[in-house]
Amino acid sequence: MTDEVQRTRYLILGNGPAGVLVAEQIRKQRPRDSIVMVGAEPEPPYSRMAIPYLLIGKVGEKGTYLRKDPDHFKKQNIQEILARATKLDTTGKKVMLDSGDVLHYDKLLIATGARPVSPPIPGVNLPGVHPCWTLENARQIIELAKPGSRVLQMGAGFIGCIIMEALALRGVKLTVVEMGNRMVPRMMTEGAGSMIRDWCIKKGVDVHCSTRVEAIESGDAANNLNGSAPLRAVLSTGEVVECDLVISATGVKPNLDFLEDSGLDVDLGLLVDEHMQTNVADVYAAGDVAQVRDFSTGQKTVNMIQPAAADDARIAAQNMMGQGTQTQGSLAMNVLDTLGLIAVSFGQWWGADGGQSVELQNKEEFTYLRLEFLGDVLIGATSLGLTNHVGVMRGLIQGKIQLGEWKDHLLKDPTRLMEAYLACAQSQSTWKLHSSFLQH
Repeated sequence: MTDEVQRTRYLILGNGPAGVLVAEQIRKQRPRDSIVMVGAEPEPPYSRMAIPYLLIGKVGEKGTYLRKDPDHFKKQNIQEILARATKLDTTGKKVMLDSGDVLHYDKLLIATGARPVSPPIPGVNLPGVHPCWTLENARQIIELAKPGSRVLQMGAGFIGCIIMEALALRGVKLTVVEMGNRMVPRMMTEGAGSMIRDWCIKKGVDVHCSTRVEAIESGDAANNLNGSAPLRAVLSTGEVVECDLVISATGVKPNLDFLEDSGLDVDLGLLVDEHMQTNVADVYAAGDVAQVRDFSTGQKTVNMIQPAAADDARIAAQNMMGQGTQTQGSLAMNVLDTLGLIAVSFGQWWGADGGQSVELQNKEEFTYLRLEFLGDVLIGATSLGLTNHVGVMRGLIQGKIQLGEWKDHLLKDPTRLMEAYLACAQSQSTWKLHSSFLQH
């Protein structure tokens, strides 16, 4: 049997952070196998998280690229294909592309990422209404979001707040409309999200919570008394906001349409086991498409953050090569810088039935800390303006450290997190290391 026949064919759909990391990890350990990576955008692999830095001019487009050497993947002998998958045949182990080509595989990774959800609003497809998800979106926004421009942004979730900061730093007159009763409602408690809203208002952003955009209208100069606004947004409050640009940041969903009739189990995302494998042998998923076991609740969840994508990718790559690694579960981990106010949430930040919590806030100083316990274990935490606790909160939650009497100390004074960690984590880590040594 020739070397060519023995080579494993690895096919990676998606060239974002998860796809790139899997391709590179496989190449390190499988120098002679075939690796093909398919990307749907006419750009080198890049990070969407770098787009805000592009908007404010901190980096150029090349600064968003995941690998700076234009020949990086060629040198790695990783074949790149510009196309979009249209159909997956798991029985025949082949993928059909919109180019008409068919790619065969032995091991397949689906890391096709997510795409913006367009809200069902009249006028959402008018010129001047844009998502902020791709480099092409960013180019369009840069053209329109000039200093002094009137910009309305729909959505103040995690992605929305990152975009909002970049827009504010561009010097636009910014209005933000959020349906929830607070900002970042899916990653922050009501106390924390309300404080972020107040902070943004203090910084000059016009924020409308518990409000919807009901329609976007063309501000035809002939019918517009001011003769200056290309667009008008009609809010559920009855207010009309004139704007030069509307940004839609109302959420994203996984790119899974091509999996119809594939036999793969799909829920909110592509369901995977602890090895990042789907219900079909040799088909794996990572990143924004993967619905992974949640570290805190044990339920399957889609955790669309780049650190989770990197963890997924590492586990998927090792299992695609037959190394049998298991994920500990996807930890909810959100870190957000909103106009200089650092906010973080970890784990089961919303709490648990039968659990206890403690909340500390100073609205004048914009500081906030909330801890969630189940038994004597810290299961979730939310913090604003108190960055010295970030690493300790994650360590206690991810380590499932039993706090014992220290839980009562923290219920009285949640700022004693470091003391609790030093008192409890070190002794339990030593015991675990000793136990692991004995088992081996």
